Amino acid sequence: MITKQELKYYSSLLKKKNRLIEKKFIVEGEKAVLEGLNNTEWNDRCELLFISDDFLKEREEFVKFTKQKSIRIENLSTRNFEKISDTKTPQGVAAIFEKAPTRIISPSDVEEQIVVYLDNVSDPGNLGTILRNCDWFGINNILLSPDSTEYTNPKAIRASMGSVFHVNIYEELDINFLIQLKRDYKILCSDTKGSNIFEIKREGKIILIFSNEAHGPTKEITEIADKKITVPRIGKAESLNVASASAVILAQITK
Repeated sequence: MITKQELKYYSSLLKKKNRLIEKKFIVEGEKAVLEGLNNTEWNDRCELLFISDDFLKEREEFVKFTKQKSIRIENLSTRNFEKISDTKTPQGVAAIFEKAPTRIISPSDVEEQIVVYLDNVSDPGNLGTILRNCDWFGINNILLSPDSTEYTNPKAIRASMGSVFHVNIYEELDINFLIQLKRDYKILCSDTKGSNIFEIKREGKIILIFSNEAHGPTKEITEIADKKITVPRIGKAESLNVASASAVILAQITK
């Protein structure tokens, strides 16, 4: 049975500073938890599984499956489950995962035809959705700038719908890393004032850059980009959400 002190400790992971210190994070929802448990690399990093009383009654098959994984399982009352939940209406299942060691990558290690770089993407929901989009279109490596939000943010995890367990995420990569990649890659930067993405033909290796939702690409990114690209507007909407734009651009670039 879980103690009050343990519950307080795990609920503290809802805060960024504690996730960074403890190098652990919370994954909520049956779909996302299953994606983590079914991934060989991440399965061993699952420290604990929380299941609410209501979920236990409704999803007996899920509980049987998790017991085969030899993972510690704790049943919580609805009230206590809400203490470790970041949602208003929690599904009743959550897991604690240890964050994988920081992935180290050098420019010479980057070989894929298409790589995505997130430039100061501060909204965790957008970051998580972009990870999901990348996963859908087969982009395996995503590079994050130092000022992008962390992928272990609960909202980012939920928005990724488990894709956070499928792709390789490299953090804290600054402009100098991109400059070194320019020797082998063409850099395409998404911007509202760019060339029509539907008129762009992919040639050779490219780095796709998606930037901050409100401010667009940084000056440094603009200066090193080979071309700015955009999804052309037809209607009257002021702008297109960066995560939505990423889906359109990735569909065009990967076809």
